[in-house]
Amino acid sequence: MLSEKIYTTLKNPVITEKAAIEKSTSNTYIFKVAKEATKKDIKNSIEEIFSLTVDSVRVLNTKFKNKRTRFGKYKTSTYKKAYVKLADGKEINLENPFK
Repeated sequence: MLSEKIYTTLKNPVITEKAAIEKSTSNTYIFKVAKEATKKDIKNSIEEIFSLTVDSVRVLNTKFKNKRTRFGKYKTSTYKKAYVKLADGKEINLENPFK
């Protein structure tokens, strides 16, 4: 039985040029995850939701950035990022991940 924690651990995938390069060179996907998520939680979530085997998980806490517009100054929000490396030959279709 899948718990609610498995589905709330992963927030959304990070889709940037750097993430695309990581995906093509080392089969690594980048996800925004919950702040309280551990490496084991992230690994279990990926394996249960997508039915894949995970080789390794690296976690990064991002820092805020100071931004400035003509209306004033503000800080961007902080979040936790997970770099998930999958086994060779496995992939996640980010357009429709549940196929």
